[in-house]
Amino acid sequence: MTEIPEANIGLVGHVDHGKTTLTNALSGKWTDEHSEELKRGITIRLGYADITYYRDEDGNLNVKEDGETVRTVSLVDAPGHETLMANVLSGAAIMDGAILLVAADEDCPQPQTREHLAALNITGVDNIVVVQNKIDKVSKEEAKKNYEQIKEFLKGSVAEDAPIIPISAQQEINIDALLEAVDEEIPTPERDLEANPKMLLARSFDINKPGMNADQLSGGVIGGSLTKGEIETGDEIEIRPGIRVNGKWKSVVTKVESILQGGKPVKKGKPGGLLAIETTLDPALAKSDGLSGNVLGLKDKLPETLDKIEIDVELMERLVGSETEDEIENIKKNEPLMLNVGTGKSAGIVSKLGKTIELDLKAPVCAEEGDRVAISRQIGSRWRLIGHGKIVSKE
Repeated sequence: MTEIPEANIGLVGHVDHGKTTLTNALSGKWTDEHSEELKRGITIRLGYADITYYRDEDGNLNVKEDGETVRTVSLVDAPGHETLMANVLSGAAIMDGAILLVAADEDCPQPQTREHLAALNITGVDNIVVVQNKIDKVSKEEAKKNYEQIKEFLKGSVAEDAPIIPISAQQEINIDALLEAVDEEIPTPERDLEANPKMLLARSFDINKPGMNADQLSGGVIGGSLTKGEIETGDEIEIRPGIRVNGKWKSVVTKVESILQGGKPVKKGKPGGLLAIETTLDPALAKSDGLSGNVLGLKDKLPETLDKIEIDVELMERLVGSETEDEIENIKKNEPLMLNVGTGKSAGIVSKLGKTIELDLKAPVCAEEGDRVAISRQIGSRWRLIGHGKIVSKE
């Protein structure tokens, strides 16, 4: 039986460093076990797998259902390709900790390794385990040299004191040591179950097959993670900022039809792991991630929808993820910036500079004072991370 996940753990790192192989090594037969349509949908779209690990009679951890159950967690796969950095930031918003993968057969750091670590820094993910993967492909001396490169790379970062676990995901070597590090370094956070629920939406989709009769259609499905509170079947819920109607943003009110968490239907969804919620929404609204980036909660109980925000900003010294690592110039008035807040993002124009900066947003965000913001500037053909901050006031 699949347990309910207690925490979300991100898998981050450079493309081709072994995130998918490690997921397979940890999740075992999971992908073949469940055939429910909702499960399949959210798995494909979110890029995640639930893993349960156990402690055997000798005290070792394993994923082979041998011994006493320790806990279940959700692995959230963050895309390694540089153009998908916004997805990494969205994923980081729902991570309780992260596994940073570094391949032993390449110099460290690679561009996206550096950029993903910066994303963890910015989004406040500080429970980190570093994995030195592919040790089966290098000599002992090469592995040691790579290990020292990793140590040097982590200095001064949020992961400076993180353990570095050498493994081979392909050969499933040292997986027990990795599980021990994860269990120790990424604890299950305390959750406020009494608070008004707040769920960050990472995906949304239509699960209906073409040609189905109208009376057989399922409502739109939304996927994401609760940061606090609980959601029950039958709840009247609101999604903000919602959808654009005649040029104006309008929140969406709907009802919870069913909830899937940890691979099975539940009456009440809780923080920890990822949820798929079937609603009474027109499935066309949820199709192709149409509602991702929104925030879900009980009707009239969500933070405000903001068109302007004021941020206390901290710029990074250098541009990460590039070969040259240019110095980052100060933010200028009337400059366009891209902001990631939770799983949402919006372009904004800087309207006021001072100890803080104020921005007029092109699209509103649902946020509150104290929420973290990742800030990107357009450099060349893409948006590049330049800093972060917190919302200090709102209008």
